[in-house]
Amino acid sequence: MDYPFRVTLRADSARVRARMLAAARARLAAGDMELPLNAIAKDAGVGVGTVYRHFAGRQALLESLAADSYRALIAEAAAAADNPDIADGLRNLVRAALRRQLADPALAAVLSTPECQCDETLALGRELGTLTMRVLDRARKAGVIRADIVPDDVRRLTCGLQHAVRSGGDEDGTAIDRYLDVLLRGLRP
Repeated sequence: MDYPFRVTLRADSARVRARMLAAARARLAAGDMELPLNAIAKDAGVGVGTVYRHFAGRQALLESLAADSYRALIAEAAAAADNPDIADGLRNLVRAALRRQLADPALAAVLSTPECQCDETLALGRELGTLTMRVLDRARKAGVIRADIVPDDVRRLTCGLQHAVRSGGDEDGTAIDRYLDVLLRGLRP
């Protein structure tokens, strides 16, 4: 889907924005979830006013950082909605949401915040919600999940699983599948 509110930046402005996003990604990779905009400006070699011209605040910066992962998750949700085996589609959707959050701390932060600042993120959220509802409706009709499960439940539960995986030692890599199994069993009628 093309988002009509995307603004085309001048080449120099796009380069500056890319430098700021790269600086923020480097901080995230180093474990800095605070993303102080003054530090981002310094790391990118720009003034803090420049950062604020591109990003209204930390949340807007996180949403910009998460946009590509969000779009990838939407593609996986579309595939899940079209999967002929809806139980498999649901499992794939939940696994994709968990894995994307584990791979991208910005996406994890954005999904764990119920309110967004950017129009693009709001549109992405609506699209993901619509696709998730298609998966859930089909899963309900097939008797795979309880009748009361809604897309926001899936968002919250995958955010919780992401936190659970990050908080414990998972040296053998089995926590993801174990927690997914627990969650999917809990969604059954």
